[in-house]
Amino acid sequence: MIFAIFLREIRSKFNDKLGVSWSVISPLAFILALTFMRSNVDGGTTHTIPTFFFMVYGILLTQFFITTVSSVSGAIKSNQALFAFRQVQPISAIIAVAGFELLSKIFVLSIIIIIAYFLRFDVSIYNPIGVIYTFFTVWILATSVGMLFAITRCYIPEIDKIRTLILRPIFFISGAFFSLQDIPSEAWKYIVWNPVLHAVEFTRYYAYPTYGRIGISIEYLSIATLIFLFLALCSYHALWKSAISR
Repeated sequence: MIFAIFLREIRSKFNDKLGVSWSVISPLAFILALTFMRSNVDGGTTHTIPTFFFMVYGILLTQFFITTVSSVSGAIKSNQALFAFRQVQPISAIIAVAGFELLSKIFVLSIIIIIAYFLRFDVSIYNPIGVIYTFFTVWILATSVGMLFAITRCYIPEIDKIRTLILRPIFFISGAFFSLQDIPSEAWKYIVWNPVLHAVEFTRYYAYPTYGRIGISIEYLSIATLIFLFLALCSYHALWKSAISR
């Protein structure tokens, strides 16, 4: 059933004429535009790494978190008709939707890296295991947060409006187009609570060690993810039967 819901998700996301190509064109155009603007300031290198990849890791990871939370939060409601069948449970829809977001972002990142290689950008991933770890950590964190919103939405439909308000500033406080090194250390306390910021900064560090890892903690990112995962699984286990009956 997970595979069937996964295929349904593909058809619903890529049912227009642009299809899969738009999933690459849209973030790539945004990345190139921001790269051009920042390159005029720092000359094409941002804190020892190519500005293009500085933007790639920041924008893709932040978009990955936001789109996964949004998609997973609607997974239960959008597939509620399927839960009439005993073998289909909400967790199947959540896994399918989250899995689709994961594979689509891996595809987009792979295509962008290939394009960057042919454009002769400095493609370097010094610690691929570290990059994979932060990428999957963001996925688990986003899926957990999305699951909490999905369960809450079954009881309080208006939670969608709150989710939208919460996610809007995430893009601007997660280091998508800036670094902690760009702002005074006195101001760090207002944004370092955000685990996505830690993931973005560590991904840049794992790809280019000369970037440094000032003001961030991999332990904080891991613990925050585990806490949200624990809360999401506990909430699901306790509430899923009553949630789908509403």
